[in-house]
Amino acid sequence: MAVHVKNPIVELDGDEMTRIIWHSIREKLIKPFLDLELKYFDLGMKHRDDTDDRVTVEAAEAIKEFGVGVKCATITPNAARVKEYDLKQQWKSPNGTIRSILDGTVFRKPIIIKNIPPAVATWKKPIIIGRHAYGDIYKNSELVVDSAGTAEIVFTPASGGEKKVVRIHDFKGPGVVMGMHNTENSIRSFAQACINYAVSEKIDIWFGAKDTISKQYHGFFRDIFAGEIKKAEGQLQEAGIQYRFMLIDDAVAQVMKSSGGMLWACMNYDGDVMSDMVASGFGSLGLMTSVLVSPDGKFEYEAAHGTVMRHYYEHLKGNPTSTNSVASIFAWTGAIAKRGELDHTPEVVSFAQTLERTVIETVESGIMTKDLMLIAAPKVDRYALTEEFIDVVAGRLAKAVA
Repeated sequence: MAVHVKNPIVELDGDEMTRIIWHSIREKLIKPFLDLELKYFDLGMKHRDDTDDRVTVEAAEAIKEFGVGVKCATITPNAARVKEYDLKQQWKSPNGTIRSILDGTVFRKPIIIKNIPPAVATWKKPIIIGRHAYGDIYKNSELVVDSAGTAEIVFTPASGGEKKVVRIHDFKGPGVVMGMHNTENSIRSFAQACINYAVSEKIDIWFGAKDTISKQYHGFFRDIFAGEIKKAEGQLQEAGIQYRFMLIDDAVAQVMKSSGGMLWACMNYDGDVMSDMVASGFGSLGLMTSVLVSPDGKFEYEAAHGTVMRHYYEHLKGNPTSTNSVASIFAWTGAIAKRGELDHTPEVVSFAQTLERTVIETVESGIMTKDLMLIAAPKVDRYALTEEFIDVVAGRLAKAVA
């Protein structure tokens, strides 16, 4: 008998190979075991284009309404993708749009599996990336300059006071210019979210920026973060948590020599880059969980990797693929566990935990996709195909819940 889930989960469908495994996970690992209502939004590239990207905004608003969402990987189109999909324009990152609407912080944590050793020998414990998920380059305005002229930042006070003007550059010819922003409230909620997460996990906090160069923009982040740390001093001391502020390049150097076991709080772009580095270092982008947490307690779970375009093209040719579905499965389990936690339904949480254990035990038994087979220790003789791995997990899960 399927376990009943009291409230809906918002489902955000995606693109390419991850869309294919997404549907397989839903039909084989979720629906047979849960009586669950899904509020479905198709964030596939073509549908976003057809709706002028309104569907992305509607999906984010639905997460705000229902509290929990689960998202498949999506395409952020460049010029080549515009041509490939015959799009109206280069639409913004759907993740960036959702982050802006929810004003959340993204926490990415590696999935530790015994027979997948980290590439960095010193890493023994998870390194969790806390990514500020609002503004900066992901909410920028930019302009290609085609002639000589002056680029400026202009701030016009809403009160009608005197305008503030800062010169960016006097162009002697063609070039490019970009403007970025962030808000005090968003940075403050980012710091608070990191503190709350660190306290719940009982792990140290690192924060890195480049305030020696960006004395105002990055310095603003540094000072607000330090202020929130000061407010939480007693709470952090009680939990045995230490806070370290470093230059971002020093943080990168230090993390490579660390044993792990910390929350590394990063500005938006740094978090985007470093989460992929940490994921790869712990074995694979397919072994990285990701959750967007808003200040008012809304949650959106997804895999940390992209749409696996290369595998998708092979799939279209009719060739077999071996695409790692672990992170996508854990996106579903994360959302299901959070739904059960918010609904006070321990049986729903228990199902999510059982599915996660089943996936890890499957890999540890030697059944894994090609990306993991190449780095497994001890070595395994063969890899599982995309659907084969999900089918094995489904069979083991049926026995586990029985």
